[in-house]
Amino acid sequence: MIAAQPHEFYMNEALKEAQKAFGKDEVPIGAVVVCQGKVISRAHNLTETLNDPTAHAEMQAITAATNYLGGKYLDQCTLYVTVEPCIMCAGALYWTHLGTLVYGATDPKRGYNLFGSAVLHPKTQVITEIQEEKCASLVSTFFKQKRK
Repeated sequence: MIAAQPHEFYMNEALKEAQKAFGKDEVPIGAVVVCQGKVISRAHNLTETLNDPTAHAEMQAITAATNYLGGKYLDQCTLYVTVEPCIMCAGALYWTHLGTLVYGATDPKRGYNLFGSAVLHPKTQVITEIQEEKCASLVSTFFKQKRK
């Protein structure tokens, strides 16, 4: 078994993915799935690249993680994502029975919390505001550049 790192370490890995999205002119959101102290999937937004509105970082990370594990449940896993998941992604996380969700910045306009926490599986533990300023700043910078 690989020793677990602190939440900040894994959020920095998700931020690296968000930077990749930024470089592709995608909304800079990144995600990693960790299982037993090991990163088993990495992803970032690809909605523009794939011309697919469902190609959010979380959805990409879920698919890669379930393929890696060979099963549809992520109950022993933690998803680190730079921004609070939307309702679509939260619904997908519900069906995976995700063990823990850790996110950086809240999304007051499109985050799942607009609909209440019941959209997540009842056993999913939620940890928020990890590297919040870095996560929020990256998205803010992206949209400021878009408005120029």
